[in-house]
Amino acid sequence: MKTKSNFKTILSIVAVITIGLFTLTSCQKDDDNNMNDTPKSIAAIASADPQFSILVQALTKANLATTLSNAGTYTVFAPTNDAFNALFTKLGVSGIDQLSADALRPILLYHVLGSKAVSTGLSSGYVSTLSPAVGGRFVSLKVDVASGVKLNSSAMVSTADIMASNGVIHVIDQVLLPPTVADLAVANSSFTTLVSALSGAGLVPALSDPAGTFTVFAPTNDAFAALSELPSDLKPILLYHVLGSTVYASEVGTGYAKTLSTYMTYPMDIYLNTASGVKINNSANVVLTDVVGTNGVIHVIDHVLIPPTVVGIAVNNSSFSTLVSAVVKAGLAETLNGVGPFTVFAPTNDAFTSLFNDLGVSGVEQLTAEQLTPILLYHVVAGNNVSSGLVNGDIPTLQGTNIMVNVGKGVVLNGNTNVVVADVQGSNGVVHAIDKVLLPSGK
Repeated sequence: MKTKSNFKTILSIVAVITIGLFTLTSCQKDDDNNMNDTPKSIAAIASADPQFSILVQALTKANLATTLSNAGTYTVFAPTNDAFNALFTKLGVSGIDQLSADALRPILLYHVLGSKAVSTGLSSGYVSTLSPAVGGRFVSLKVDVASGVKLNSSAMVSTADIMASNGVIHVIDQVLLPPTVADLAVANSSFTTLVSALSGAGLVPALSDPAGTFTVFAPTNDAFAALSELPSDLKPILLYHVLGSTVYASEVGTGYAKTLSTYMTYPMDIYLNTASGVKINNSANVVLTDVVGTNGVIHVIDHVLIPPTVVGIAVNNSSFSTLVSAVVKAGLAETLNGVGPFTVFAPTNDAFTSLFNDLGVSGVEQLTAEQLTPILLYHVVAGNNVSSGLVNGDIPTLQGTNIMVNVGKGVVLNGNTNVVVADVQGSNGVVHAIDKVLLPSGK
C-alpha cells in the first residue's frame, strides 16, 4: 500500500513539473512573439526593406536617419529605388553620390510631415511638410484622395499605412521635388487656365526662379471662365496678381500693395481689405491662403484682377465712395477712364463731409453737376506725377487754375491740405489721397 502511495505521489509531482514547464515555454514563446511584434522606427523599417536602400543612403548622407529613428511622430512618403532611379535619370546624375547633403535635405524633408497621418485620415487639400521655405514657413504638398492617394498630381501611394513606433510610412512611386509657386500652380487642376496663360505670356520661367520671393494671388479656372473675354495681352494682367515679396496671410493688412505690373515703369497697386476675410479691389475674395512654395506663397482668389484706372482705384476703396458719387454725377467718369495719364488728388469721405458741413448741405445729391465739375477738375493734373517727382511750386489743373505744391515732410497742397496716402498707381495715372477738398479760387 505504501509503495502504491509513493508511486502516485511521484506521478503527481511529475505532472505538476510537466505542466509548469509547458506553461513556462508557452509564456516564453508569447514573449518572443510580442518582442517580434514591437513596432520599429521609420528608419529601422526602411533599413530592413531592400526597396528603400537608396532612400536609406540618402537619409544617411543628409544626416536625417537619426531623426527618423528618434521618438516623435512623423508621416513619411517613402520613394522606392525605382522612383529614385527615375529621378537620377531626370537630373542627369548616376546616383546619390552626385548629390550633396545640402541638395538632398530639402528634398527628403519634403516627403515628411510632422504628424502621423494614416491613409484614412488624409483628405484632398494641402498639408505642410518639413521642407523649409521663405520666412520660417514650410513647403506645401497637395494631397488628392479622389482615386487612391495622389501627391502633387504625380506621385501615387502604392502601399499605405506601414506602422512604425514613431509614425507611419506610405510607399510612393515618384520622388517629390519641393515646388516653386509655378510648380504649385501646375500641380493643381484648378489652375489650368492660369498655367496656360502664364505659359503663353512667357512668365513661367520668372515664377520658377529659385531666388524669387513672390506672392501670387491665383485665380481659379472658374474665375477666368467668369470673364466675358480675355484681353489679347495677358502679361500685365497676370503680373498684376503678383507681389515681389512673400506675404503670408498673417502679414496681410488693409491697404495698398505694389504688384509686378507697371504703368510708365511704376508698379500698379492692389487694394487689400481685411475687414471680413481678405478682399482685393472690392471684387476678389481670397478663398484659400498660404499655399507655400520654395520661392513664395500662393493665395487662391475667386475673381481675375484687372488693373484699374484712376476711377477704378476710387471705386475699389470705400474711403472714396463720396468722390465716386460726385464724379459719376458730374459725368466725368468716362473722361477719367480715358487714356491719360492723370494725377488725381482724391479727397476722402471725411474730407467731403467737412466740405458739406461748410456748405450747409447734406451730400452730393444737393449739389448740381455744374457745381461739382469745376471742383472735381481742380483735383486733376495732367501727367503721372508720383510724389517723388513733385517739387515746390504751382502745377496747372484740368480746371484751368493752379494748385500750389509744397514738399518736405510729406506733400502739402495750397498750404493746408495734406497728402495722406501717396502713389496709388493705376493703369492710366496715379492717385494721391488728401484730407480736404480743394476749392478753386472763387468757389
